[in-house]
Amino acid sequence: MANRIHETAIIGADVELGDDNVIGPYTVIAGPCRIGDGNFIGPHVSIGGPAEYLSAPHLAGWDGENDGPGVVIGDRNRIREFVTINQGAKDATRIGSDNYLMGRAHVAHDCIIDNSVVITSAVQIAGHCHVWSGSNIGLGTVVHQGTQIGPGAMIGLGSAIRKEVGAFTITLGNPARTTGVNVIGLSRRGCDEDAIAALTGFLTGKEAEVPAGLPEELAALLKAWTERSNEH
Repeated sequence: MANRIHETAIIGADVELGDDNVIGPYTVIAGPCRIGDGNFIGPHVSIGGPAEYLSAPHLAGWDGENDGPGVVIGDRNRIREFVTINQGAKDATRIGSDNYLMGRAHVAHDCIIDNSVVITSAVQIAGHCHVWSGSNIGLGTVVHQGTQIGPGAMIGLGSAIRKEVGAFTITLGNPARTTGVNVIGLSRRGCDEDAIAALTGFLTGKEAEVPAGLPEELAALLKAWTERSNEH
């Protein structure tokens, strides 16, 4: 299916679009940028603007001045009004698939947002962060640069995230602290009460090994989390 691009949107040079994307009024997409299929990008969105740090070159990418690793966006994302996604400084800023970025959220340079993540209104994510699949970041939360947010994590509104957030935990406050395990998130991934009880020790740091007998997709995700490195 063809893309629907409003006549007031600005699509810069070196922007590659897949199929069936909707791009709203007054949105600006600067290259280099690659966007997949079936994305909804609302009005007044900015994608691919210069990385926000003092020594970054501030080029008019929407006017063909392209110099940087850019932005890569997958499929079926919903990116709402006034969202900003800056291009990378060292590596491309990456947004996976099936994510929901609500109004006025900000994703800074060199961030990685995996799949099926909910970033709610006015969330501010600083540079070089990695938000793993299935996490949910509450209204108005701020995330310090270089932070990893684990898969399935639930972060309460207005939190200040200054350090790594564990997989399938519930974290909130300023400074943020972990208060429990995301039972609802685990049950949605196929865990029964016994599996959740077996996982609790691992998720709270009391046990080092992922327990056996978990749903295959969840087990693979948690294995990847345990093998993560300091990415930045």
